[in-house]
Amino acid sequence: MSAADLLERVRRRLAEGALEVTPVSVAEALREEPGLHGSATVLALVDRLRSETIGAGPLEPLLRLEGVTDVLVNGADQVFVDRGRGLERHDVTFADDAAVRRLAQRLAAAAGRRLDDASPWVDARLADGTRLHAVLAPVARPGTVVSMRVPSRRAFSLDDLHAVGMVDDRSVAWLEHVVASRAAFVVTGGTGSGKTTLLAALLGRVSASERIVVVEDSTELRPDHPHVVGLEARPANVEGAGRVTVRDLVRQALRMRPDRLVVGEVRGAEVVDLLAAMNTGHEGGCGTVHANSAHDVPARFEALGVAAGLTRDAVHSQLGSALDVVLHLARGPGGLRRLHEIAVLEARGGQVVPVTAARREHDLWRIGPGWDRLVAVAGVER
Repeated sequence: MSAADLLERVRRRLAEGALEVTPVSVAEALREEPGLHGSATVLALVDRLRSETIGAGPLEPLLRLEGVTDVLVNGADQVFVDRGRGLERHDVTFADDAAVRRLAQRLAAAAGRRLDDASPWVDARLADGTRLHAVLAPVARPGTVVSMRVPSRRAFSLDDLHAVGMVDDRSVAWLEHVVASRAAFVVTGGTGSGKTTLLAALLGRVSASERIVVVEDSTELRPDHPHVVGLEARPANVEGAGRVTVRDLVRQALRMRPDRLVVGEVRGAEVVDLLAAMNTGHEGGCGTVHANSAHDVPARFEALGVAAGLTRDAVHSQLGSALDVVLHLARGPGGLRRLHEIAVLEARGGQVVPVTAARREHDLWRIGPGWDRLVAVAGVER
């Protein structure tokens, strides 16, 4: 009998008897199996079975790696981690896809969510703040796919980001002016480009006398600031009740006297209420948006606004008076995340157009045609 078969038989015996995984219970289960099994086998099975029932199982050590932001599982044999330098394949593997499926279902259940053949995907937040997304096979290939986004264990300051090369001396000074001027801004970039990290660092530079109200789909922003109130959306439970949307929370946040209204990620109907808030005296609002470039931001807001019931003209009209600055991040050589461009928004012929104020090219900043407007809006200096 192979080790995998023995493990599965012991697992079933423990499950049938509703027994906890202990050396005693495992030893008793082994007595029912043919052959002689020593203490080393018992302890190895205990370790393996406990890893399946505690935390994230074999992924737990990866989630605790220094600097890790993502742990990705593609079936039983492909596990990747991202520690800020791009994806790295790890030598952790699972016995089979059934083991990946069991882990995904257990984590989903711990978050109060359902994951089975009738509901083959889940998006949830675990108790420690880790974001879980999983899709079961055969919907996913090459097997059950698990994606885990690890929250930052501490708030990074602009000085920290300067030390790792995301920003340099000039851009730090510009960003501080943007924050101090209470200009409305969004941080843009692709998945894993560092949008949330940079936004949290900027919020850490907000005056201690200001109240920050943060609205998020899943809590990720942890700015180092003495007065932060967080609101987190909630999915419906297994009965389909209890859902709280980001749009609901934006409306509530406006009644909480925010000096800074922050939407962790703008990606749905909440864009309507956010634009309305920024047009009615709520200065200094900010958030993040998925976009491939700063120049894609109006199109992104347009798509979200039209889907939420606004006309195209209404989106551009509100966007032009609500948003001042776009901070775009991109991955450089070796996967290094860097502030790549600062743009301002200008109204031209009824449409909002991003204009580059400064762009980073080969470690040098090139001043663009939008610089004068950036000076007027945020008071930056060369």
